[in-house]
Amino acid sequence: MNWYEKLNQYFPVEEMKSKEHMEVLLKEKGDVYYKDEGPYHVLMYAEFPSFIFIDYVYVSKEARGKGLGHELMEKLKEKNKPIILEVEPFDYQDTDSTKRLRFYQREGFRHAESIGYTRKSLATDEANTLEILYWSPEGKNEEQIYQQMKKMYEDIHTYKDEEIYGKPYQPVDEVLSYDDDRDVDNIFQAIDKEDEKNE
Repeated sequence: MNWYEKLNQYFPVEEMKSKEHMEVLLKEKGDVYYKDEGPYHVLMYAEFPSFIFIDYVYVSKEARGKGLGHELMEKLKEKNKPIILEVEPFDYQDTDSTKRLRFYQREGFRHAESIGYTRKSLATDEANTLEILYWSPEGKNEEQIYQQMKKMYEDIHTYKDEEIYGKPYQPVDEVLSYDDDRDVDNIFQAIDKEDEKNE
C-alpha cells in the first residue's frame, strides 16, 4: 500500500485532499510542505517560518501504542514553533476519535475554543466542521493561532484548488472565524467528563 492509500483508508473522504493535490504541494511547495514516511507511519505537514501545520498523521495498527506517535510529535516540537492541527468534534461513540484526542491531550495540545472552522467538502459537497488543536512552546494566544490557520488555509488547503478539482474551496473568511465568546465545550474536558461517567 502506498502512502496515499494508507491515508485514504484512515481519513474520512471529506477530509482528504486528492493525491494530485498532495503531489502538487510536495513538488511545488517543497520548501513548505513535507512528507515524513516510514514502514509504520505517514506524516504530512507544512512548516512555515513561525508555525507548523500537521495535515495528516497516520500510524499503522501494528505500531500503535508503541511510542511512534510520540516520537513524531517530539521531532516537530524540537523545531520550537507552535504546532496546529484539525480534528473532528468529540464523539464519545467513536473510540478512534477518543483515542486520537487523548493522544493529543497527553502531548500537551490545547483546544482553540475561540476558532470556528467549517468548510464545504469538494468531494461530498457537505459542510464539515472541525476543531483546532495547538501546541505552543511559548504560550501563543488563540488570535495568533487563528491568523496562522488563515495563512495555512490559503497557502495549502486551497492551493491550485480550481485547477485540481475544477472548482474552488470557499474563501478563508467564510471558513474560519474568531470569537472569544464562541459557544463550544472544551474538547478535552468533554473526554474527561465522559471518562468520569464511565468510571
